[in-house]
Amino acid sequence: MPNRREFLRNMAGASAGMLLLGRGVSNAVGGPGQAGGATKRREVMVGNRRVKTVDVHCHVIVPEATDLLKGTPLEGRNGFTLGNYDEAGMGPGRLQEMDKEGIDVQALSINSFWYSADRDLAHRLVDLQNEKLAAICATHPDRFVAFASVALQFPELAAQQLEEGVKRWGLRGGAIGCSVPGGEELSSPKYDLFWAKAEELQVPIFVHPQNSANQTGIRNRVQGNGVLGNVIGNPLETTIFLSHMIFEGTLDRFPNLKICAAHGGGYLPSYADRMDHGCLVFPTECKKNIKKHPTEYLKQIYVDSIVFTPEALRHLIAVVGVNQIGLGTDYPFPWSTTPVDHVFATPGLSDADRIAILGGNMCKLLKIPMMA
Repeated sequence: MPNRREFLRNMAGASAGMLLLGRGVSNAVGGPGQAGGATKRREVMVGNRRVKTVDVHCHVIVPEATDLLKGTPLEGRNGFTLGNYDEAGMGPGRLQEMDKEGIDVQALSINSFWYSADRDLAHRLVDLQNEKLAAICATHPDRFVAFASVALQFPELAAQQLEEGVKRWGLRGGAIGCSVPGGEELSSPKYDLFWAKAEELQVPIFVHPQNSANQTGIRNRVQGNGVLGNVIGNPLETTIFLSHMIFEGTLDRFPNLKICAAHGGGYLPSYADRMDHGCLVFPTECKKNIKKHPTEYLKQIYVDSIVFTPEALRHLIAVVGVNQIGLGTDYPFPWSTTPVDHVFATPGLSDADRIAILGGNMCKLLKIPMMA
């Protein structure tokens, strides 16, 4: 069964190098972009107002981390291997693609691959990555912000790294996986030190699944056609993470915690009412008291807009609220290449609703100036 890396390699196989310059936008003179390689920046308007757009879900790697991994069990696991991913990630094609799609600002995150590292290696990897993320943002401060990497397998260290990332490097929050291999659920009191620090700093934590087929235990069930380890596994892992955060009382212990979940919050918003009814039908199985109905906690969780259709986005808004949603693209992976058009195609939205989803919500959450 192809993993996420293999799946994306297959997608790119027919056009080798597509991601080198970003989703098929060419830098070459006379290429498919604008004449001379320039891509005209799309300015997004709502009514007569120019609005700032923010992509909260996009990926990058730090190629320099490869040297730290040599001779360790993590060698060869520094992100994805689609050609020169560093160019795909931060080359000029990235800005061209942002301009083409109408994305003003990307909030960069690195998918965690270091949760099995020992403390020393994890410390050095995170230090390097956060410094490099800060450098990227400093190069284009009007186009990029970033989430700090943290070594979540060591919660007290992760809390320190989050604080340093925010206070020293100017990063806007933290990025984590939905689980730690072989560990307890992230709703365990073991991780309260980290959640407490995020709440204290008043910064968001962007949560993205990683190695989900293994972490959810469905590896043997998602073999074969359809890339099910990704298509089913990723939203499933997010669903499990959020469900534990609700039912184990973590969101009660940290009511001001700002969590932003990838892929529209997984499956949970699509079938949220079953949580409430589960406790009605099986009250003895809901032994821990929580302060609200389970579905009410979704109103305090942020999600991205990667749900693919106007009807799916309409439903997501109905469940979590319009002020809890931000644009997401999953760049450089082509899951969502028309994020702005997706919002405009969704029926029943007011101009204020569109402005909120396109960038207003994430400008507030990430402390980005709202003027475009």
